[in-house]
Amino acid sequence: MVTRLYDGMQRVNLTGTAKGPSEGVSQEQFTVSMSHLLKGNSEEKSLIILKMISATEGPVKAREVLKFTEDLVGSVVHVLDHRQQLRGWTQKKAPGCPPRVQVLAAQLFSEMKLQEGEKLLGPQQLDCDCDRAMIEDWVFRTPHVATFLSVVIHRGFLLLCSSLNLSALLPERLVDQGREFESILDVLSVIYLNSHLPREQRHRWHLLFSSELHGHSFAQLCGLITQRGPCVMLLEDHDGHVFGGFASCSWEVKPQFQGDDRCFLFSISPSMAVYTCTGYNDHYMYLNHRQQTIPNGLGMGGQHNYFGLWIDVDFGKGHSKAKPTCTTYNSPQLSAKENFRFEKLEVWAVGDPPESQLAKSKKSILDVDPEAQILLESCGRSCHSQGLREVPEDDE
Repeated sequence: MVTRLYDGMQRVNLTGTAKGPSEGVSQEQFTVSMSHLLKGNSEEKSLIILKMISATEGPVKAREVLKFTEDLVGSVVHVLDHRQQLRGWTQKKAPGCPPRVQVLAAQLFSEMKLQEGEKLLGPQQLDCDCDRAMIEDWVFRTPHVATFLSVVIHRGFLLLCSSLNLSALLPERLVDQGREFESILDVLSVIYLNSHLPREQRHRWHLLFSSELHGHSFAQLCGLITQRGPCVMLLEDHDGHVFGGFASCSWEVKPQFQGDDRCFLFSISPSMAVYTCTGYNDHYMYLNHRQQTIPNGLGMGGQHNYFGLWIDVDFGKGHSKAKPTCTTYNSPQLSAKENFRFEKLEVWAVGDPPESQLAKSKKSILDVDPEAQILLESCGRSCHSQGLREVPEDDE
């Protein structure tokens, strides 16, 4: 990206007359380039991006745009790591899977549209020409391109004062003290998922459940994720596919569907994609346990016994059924096999904890469970904190 930025500045023509690139970069070329990339509209940004891709005037090949995107994504990870601003996340390298740099770059590049309005899909279209109008449209509809350029320039080169707020791009990673572990997620997959969350929930992710830390127990899962506010759940199946869903509301154990149309399903590996609600039905979220006549487990989308994503009460088993797609989210089969097995499952609360959780954390067990207080008194034990603190008022 250093070379691309330098070449792009050299190729900026300030006179309007045709000529080759200058031997160096003038102050005017630098100023125009930075102004266009950081403050310009999509037309101005696309002008400099084209000059960063190729020295020739006119269209560039689609494969050249893809290579530029890979360089851009990779440079963002390098800059955040070098400046020690990964905010607790790591650069995970999944064995046997395409590097996440290539996966995210392919997702961003997939937003490119041909002049006829069709998306560039498949390797057979990498030789297509991409003109200035296509690049401009791509930059306009894919905000990550401009954001990533800002990160590289502001944080990589420490150029110019920046109002860039990294917390909106990459959330703070919180794991309870002494419970560190290696997440399924890496920094790029978090950046991608975080961009699809409601804006007020992007600054912080707090681990609620990890099968590595809390064991393979569905009862434990239910106990740790209910009434904890919006959260992201994801898993990795035995074939290396990583996928999950965003629950926009607190999970509740009950026999009815729950949630709202802000929920979505997603895939991280082997490809990155987000699947939002279709409006066909309201089967957004489902969590049930210890019922005799209806399914016990956690599900999102679809219907009973045919969920877009299902985690069975028999922990380690699940299914993703979508022929051709999930009715609720229009998602394809997310797992490698329709009925899959997994060992790794994580749930992250996003944003600030709900008020009910904050109030609960301030209460003593004696406040929450009056029977515990009665039992303590019947055993002749005194309550040492009595009179030394105020009992929190219930929120009603």
